[in-house]
Order: sequence, then C-alpha cells, then structure tokens
Amino acid sequence: MNNKIAEDLKLAMKSGDKFKLSVLRMLKSALQLESISKKHELSDDEVMSVIKKQVKTRKDSIEEFKKYNKTEEVTKLEQEIEILNAYLPEEMSEEEIVKVIDEVFNELNPTSMKDMGGVMKELNTKITNADMSLVSKLVKERLS
Repeated sequence: MNNKIAEDLKLAMKSGDKFKLSVLRMLKSALQLESISKKHELSDDEVMSVIKKQVKTRKDSIEEFKKYNKTEEVTKLEQEIEILNAYLPEEMSEEEIVKVIDEVFNELNPTSMKDMGGVMKELNTKITNADMSLVSKLVKERLS
C-alpha cells in the first residue's frame, strides 16, 4: 500500500498534476506521523485506517463549508476524497449494511438505546468498509 502511494506520488510529480500531488503529499505526511507514533512500519490495514480518517476529516469539512455556501471549497474537498478513495476498498451499500444490522439484532436482541454500545461493538467487527456514521444512524433508528 505504501509503495503504491509512493509510486502514484512520483507519477503525479512527473505528470505535473499539482492537485493530486498535494493530496498525496498530505496523505504521505499523515502516514509518516502515524508510523512515528506507532514506532513501526504501518501495515496495509493501518494505512487504510489513516486514509479513512483523512476521508472522514474532509467529509466533516464539507458539511461545514456547505453551511456557509463555500461551493469552491466543497468541490475541492470532494476531489480530494475521490483521490483518497482510490486506495480504499469499495464501501458497502446501505442494503448490505442493513443486512448485517439485521443479523446482529437477531443475535443480540437489543431492547433499548442502552444496548447501542454492544450493538456497535459487534458491528465494528463485522463491517470493515462502510461509513460508520451511517451505520450508527441506522442503528439509532432501529432502537428508537
């Protein structure tokens, strides 16, 4: 994973794609910080985790920019997310997420919002490539 990012960084440099180059440099920097804090070379799963955090940060920023009608910044962030998503596996659809939630609800039989922590803990082990804020929203709807 690290090698692919480094290769893409070189290609962006050679092709003169300044936007992609800046996004990949930010990503490489975030990966290096994570590697330093963990005191070891990052595994592919850890790299994907860092990329997911980067995407989430940008999605949160998009929401803020939309509140103030800053369409130019929203467009830029959406392009950054598109570049970062190229390194992540395809996200689960809402239908697939609902199926997994159904399975967990059948296993655990939650009765109130107090059970949400247990449900989310179980879902975290079963759902690896999905927007967890969407998962959380769907679970809340089911519990209330």
